[in-house]
Amino acid sequence: MESIYQKLCEIVAKDNVLTNENMSKHTTFKAGGNAKYFVLPKDEKELADLLKFVSCNTIKYYVIGNGSNLLVKDSGFDGIIIKIGNNMSEIEVKDNIIKCQAGAFLSRIASVALENSLSGLEFAAGIPGLVGGAVTMNAGAYGGEFKDVVTKVWLLDKEGNSFCLKNNEMEFGYRESIVQKKGYIVTGVELRLEHGNKVEIEGKMNEFLKARKDKQPLEYPSAGSTFKRPEGHFAGKLIMDAGLRGYSVGGACVSEKHCGFVINKQNATATDILELMDKVSEIVYEKYGVKLEAEVKII
Repeated sequence: MESIYQKLCEIVAKDNVLTNENMSKHTTFKAGGNAKYFVLPKDEKELADLLKFVSCNTIKYYVIGNGSNLLVKDSGFDGIIIKIGNNMSEIEVKDNIIKCQAGAFLSRIASVALENSLSGLEFAAGIPGLVGGAVTMNAGAYGGEFKDVVTKVWLLDKEGNSFCLKNNEMEFGYRESIVQKKGYIVTGVELRLEHGNKVEIEGKMNEFLKARKDKQPLEYPSAGSTFKRPEGHFAGKLIMDAGLRGYSVGGACVSEKHCGFVINKQNATATDILELMDKVSEIVYEKYGVKLEAEVKII
């Protein structure tokens, strides 16, 4: 343990290397165990050096952003969690092009788009994540997806090598991209938007934000939509029709407001959440023959 810790402190500043860090502080579910090592690189070079180090030494690692689509098991993560955050969050605008680092919040990028009367990101205004994660999983809402606005993505491979892919090379699909398939890490994104009417853009953003507030249980910790949309169905409707509204295990509960959300209602453990997800999936399959697949990443 000591040698790994020392090496990490050589790659990044000592203050940015934590041990036995509670991951409930770094996920929107507010649950989960500890990470053996937790590292915050300040820039792409430190991130690349970290990836080279873990690759050469076959050390288990996982890269996170805002933790808005993540659940860490109560047993914790016996490896290195690398967090991309505020240190890598610059945003630049040139005409109708927005270039941003992976650690930029979607809400902030959407605000910058609004300030510059740029349309196309209205759907993302209320998504509680970072652009790196959003591109990785081709996040979407209200009829929009990141594949619609991404032109280029800057990436690192598992060995820390840097390269850039265009939209048609990203293999975007429903909640997936080449990033997940190959284990790449997003470091930067270029978005092409359309010049529009500022009042109309703001109106649409506010409309989507209101719909999100009215229909989603934002007052409780969660990871957003818990399950992927099964082909030909809606996960929330299947769960509701199965009579599981309000169904709970420990402190975890199927939201009464929106059955597609599992929420941390009262100090839920990651085990509570996982057991509830398994039970919901099992009951829906028994009743309707549809297998629900978790949208939340579990480590």
